[in-house]
Amino acid sequence: MKKHFFYTLIGGFLLTISFLLNDVQAQETPGQPYKKMWAKSFLNQKAPDFVVEKWLSEQPATKGKFIMIDFWATWCGPCKKAIPELNKWHEKYSKNMVVVGLSDETEQKVTSMKTPVIGYYSAIDTQKRLKSTFAVTGIPHVVIIDPKGIVRWEGFPFLAGYELTDAVLEDLFKKYGE
Repeated sequence: MKKHFFYTLIGGFLLTISFLLNDVQAQETPGQPYKKMWAKSFLNQKAPDFVVEKWLSEQPATKGKFIMIDFWATWCGPCKKAIPELNKWHEKYSKNMVVVGLSDETEQKVTSMKTPVIGYYSAIDTQKRLKSTFAVTGIPHVVIIDPKGIVRWEGFPFLAGYELTDAVLEDLFKKYGE
């Protein structure tokens, strides 16, 4: 009996530790399996304050608009793959949404990247304040905040079954726009 209790206790302890050490969080969507997250979830919660160290573009006017924040880096292949799509959304949805690329790299590193060309707003935060608040451990990581400051979409934009698409954006605008 004591051995069984001991093994159960150790098994429970190891299981708890594995969950605590795992960087991947899950997000439940009714009728679908869990969505893998490489960041802390703020879905349907008030977004943290949007802090940047320096704007590399002009600072966007965000009042009354959705804000899409893309955490990215110049060395990240999937991040660079997302840039043309982000450019498209910046152009197509500029009346409803501001697209911002936020890197924790230096200004010199970001501005020295020549391709692909970033056509949306760009900023850096080498102190990683917002990235730390969101506990981002995998990039690209996109967060969409509605005009009232509530996070309405978050995650890896290419995650199978949870891709960020025009249809997803248009649905968010329809449901949560002012």
